Amino acid sequence: MRQVWIPRFGAPTVFEVREAADPQPGPGEVRVKVEAAGVNFADVQARTGLYPDAPPLPFVVGYEVAGVIDAVGEGVDAARIGQAVMAMTRFGGYSSMIVVPDLQAIPRPPGLDAVHGAAIPVVYATAWMMLEEMGRIRAGDRVLVHSAGGGVGLAALDLIKWRGAYAIGTASPGKHAFLKERGFDQVVDYKQDLEQSLKDQPGLDLILDPIGGDSWTQGLRLLRPGGRLICFGFSSNSTGETRNVLAVMRNLASVPWLKMNPISLMNENKGVMGVNMGHMWHEGPRIVGWLREILALWSEGKVRPMVHAEVPFSKAGDAHRILQERKNVGKVILIPD
Repeated sequence: MRQVWIPRFGAPTVFEVREAADPQPGPGEVRVKVEAAGVNFADVQARTGLYPDAPPLPFVVGYEVAGVIDAVGEGVDAARIGQAVMAMTRFGGYSSMIVVPDLQAIPRPPGLDAVHGAAIPVVYATAWMMLEEMGRIRAGDRVLVHSAGGGVGLAALDLIKWRGAYAIGTASPGKHAFLKERGFDQVVDYKQDLEQSLKDQPGLDLILDPIGGDSWTQGLRLLRPGGRLICFGFSSNSTGETRNVLAVMRNLASVPWLKMNPISLMNENKGVMGVNMGHMWHEGPRIVGWLREILALWSEGKVRPMVHAEVPFSKAGDAHRILQERKNVGKVILIPD
């Protein structure tokens, strides 16, 4: 098999494509011949040394794949061989073959190709957890989505519109026309003062924020009583192609630690929650349940995974640059070559 390795922390040029022995499935496992692998911002942070959950160097990142089962381990029905699936993986996804627990290899419905299948697991499970499990959005709620053009942003939009809520997105001006056409009710330039842009409008019921630092402080001010801020990343720490320790320290200092304490939240009738799908591996059956519901919505045309680019393994650095420079509208997918 072929894998994309990170041998050391650094710029996108550090990737190395290496050959390795094909993995063999153990009891209760299946092997997937990977046709497409999703790229996520956590992968970028792992490459730069900003992701504390990353394995020790050298390592292979990747949380999601789609392909076909070509081997099964003991205790798994052999009829699964040849089945088109998508799967979440605990790293290792940038591989042309990968072994996962049988439960985590979810059948793809007819018509869902591997590229779009690989664009679903991480971003839609994240959006589902934020909106359905934590945010509990209802028709008429006002929801602000930061980084609206990213994979999670567009996944969140699908679920927001499904529930009949009002969607506000932040993004660079070049993405505004597409985001409005896609379904956002209002789009704001992410570089403008958000409070000024939303002045004289009702307060927000829910904010999805992967930025961190000052953005969380501003978000707390924009919530109306009963509103919730959900933090699901710290992208403001990624200021370049390599790690900037001083920028990280400044961002940590800008986190509204005092405003997030229980007494302040109680007095303001607001909530702060956090989501990190990388810490949900012990909840496998639960996540699989969410993904099955998401696939049912895909079959109804309510979930529409958006793919920005398909990039070969040999040019994995280009895939990371697209995300790091915030050029993507939707998911970036790696293809084994």
